[in-house]
Amino acid sequence: MKKRWVVKGFDQGIAKHLNDVLKIHPVLCQLLAQRSIATFSEAKDFFRPEWKHLHDPFLMKDMDKAIARIQSAMQQKEKILIYGDYDVDGTTSVATVYTFLKKYYNDLNYYLPDRYIEGYGISHQGIDWAKANGFQLIIALDCGIKAMDKIEYANNLGIDFIICDHHLPGEEIPAAVAVLDPKRVDCDYPYKELSGCGIGFKLMQAFALTHSIPEAELHSLLDLVVISIASDIVPITGENRVLAFLGLQQLNNNPREGVKALIKASNAKRELNISDIVFILGPRINAAGRMDDARNAVKLLISETSTQAENNADTLNEKNKARKEVDESITNEALQMLNDDSEQEKKSTVLFQPHWHKGVIGIVASRMLDHYYRPTIILTESNGVAAGSARSVAGYDIYNAIKSCSDLLEQFGGHMFAAGLTLKKENVEAFKQRFEEVVSQSIDERMLVPEITIDAEISPADISNRFYDVLKQFAPFGPHNMKPVFVSKRMVDTGHSRIVGVNHLKLSLMKTDTPYRLNGIAFSGDQYFDLVKSKVPIDICYTLEENEWNNIKTIEMNVRDIIASEPI
Repeated sequence: MKKRWVVKGFDQGIAKHLNDVLKIHPVLCQLLAQRSIATFSEAKDFFRPEWKHLHDPFLMKDMDKAIARIQSAMQQKEKILIYGDYDVDGTTSVATVYTFLKKYYNDLNYYLPDRYIEGYGISHQGIDWAKANGFQLIIALDCGIKAMDKIEYANNLGIDFIICDHHLPGEEIPAAVAVLDPKRVDCDYPYKELSGCGIGFKLMQAFALTHSIPEAELHSLLDLVVISIASDIVPITGENRVLAFLGLQQLNNNPREGVKALIKASNAKRELNISDIVFILGPRINAAGRMDDARNAVKLLISETSTQAENNADTLNEKNKARKEVDESITNEALQMLNDDSEQEKKSTVLFQPHWHKGVIGIVASRMLDHYYRPTIILTESNGVAAGSARSVAGYDIYNAIKSCSDLLEQFGGHMFAAGLTLKKENVEAFKQRFEEVVSQSIDERMLVPEITIDAEISPADISNRFYDVLKQFAPFGPHNMKPVFVSKRMVDTGHSRIVGVNHLKLSLMKTDTPYRLNGIAFSGDQYFDLVKSKVPIDICYTLEENEWNNIKTIEMNVRDIIASEPI
């Protein structure tokens, strides 16, 4: 698939100042400037994240009210229910608050809604269950910011709510005892992009400060926090980056029993990073809610013994295997449906099969973008209606496109790049046609070509052990702090580039008219072989990785794309 290269800009004045004060390679100063780092002090904090960089939790609006209500519940010996969403952020949130409060108060339990019966967020069923079981306080995590009617219902039943959410509020704030959400327009908390679990962690940090609990007691929560940050794809900036940095240390050096068992069950052999959480741990935790019951994920994450944890991890591993089989089957079926020439010419993809598993259609929508890069909606039947997940391409607002078809829908919600919707089955064909018309009229053709964002151009001569040692300190990598992508121009094959495995391209390149060389690999890159072996100069974009073989470490390329160099 052809890709579009876009080179990031940067403030040259800031980059030069950083170069003067930091005395590191100019390209590294350019990377810092692109990340809005302008001073020696900001660079020091960026490269050395510490606990002291975390914000005071009481800067968050309603934090004092939340802590006061929890203290009141404990003093009055009320039952407290920890309520969370069924995805990774929700289950880690529940595990975080439950395990910490359980050390200091015994009369609490947790609840997660059934994805298929109750749907997302706070439900009437969940509130009824709380009432029937004598709970007087519910702490809702990763949900609730728009649950006005549910909170009113709970208030009428004599149940108080503390809401901890990170989603964008509507015009009205629910009438809960406390609503913790940095995205509230009336909240002055300095960092707005915490995960749902991050909000739960700040609540526990506030509880610890109030009760003079040592800071070290909170450290055991950080493996859960970093799993939520990675899996919920929130920006790795500011406080999130500090939490992610400290969380990775906890996860790799002293994880809780459940996380340790999950790492073992997934056969992860090395130190894990953000990407490993996204692709290895996150899907296994998510599989519980997708395929069965999200409580299985919480059971794993709060496991107290290794035996308990290993049994729970095995359960999640089996659910994830089943999820992968279903996901692969539906993806293959969806690709078959798009084989028709008329489908391939469209600007959008909308597919419906009533038998597809609702728990994986969001994953399938994302997979379809790898094959047909265009706004995509995958629909299945659920509770008598067509229910779907939508995923978009960079720069295109799929929520607004869906909104343009709202007269054909029962419900819809989401944001620019991802959304959910339901509609009557008899409206599917009309929706498919309307959605295609809307996308065709509103999308820029360039958006239909995948974009590679390039941070900087470098020469092989720039790449040294010192350069790479500093580059590693830009981690943890993730949204808004992605692993830098470099481009090197006018490279040629040394004669040793070759296909390895089934379709991977092992590269050995040199800069034209210089002795400088670069080695690396383009996974599934056999389509570049003829171009590379033609000996014409090529431009290559890549990230840098450290490869170890026979105790020898080398810096190599992980190739993203290759094109022929423009004539001089």
